[in-house]
Amino acid sequence: MNNGERAGERAIAVEVEKDKSYYWCSCGKSAKQPFCDGSHKGTDFTPLAYKAEETKKMFFCACKQTNNQPFCDGSHNKK
Repeated sequence: MNNGERAGERAIAVEVEKDKSYYWCSCGKSAKQPFCDGSHKGTDFTPLAYKAEETKKMFFCACKQTNNQPFCDGSHNKK
């Protein structure tokens, strides 16, 4: 599968809550970045589920080029 559209050029910091599930937008079309709002419908993309193991700040990928989905791995810095 191809990577989604770039939705930003920096990671998005989110304070996640232990045991809560989050659905990362993989297509890049969501208006609620970094999370899914259903904009992928009609495409081959689906959101990626992530369940927080602890309450802490996590850095979700916005460029959609990461090799560590749903988290930023610095791919936005690679040209």
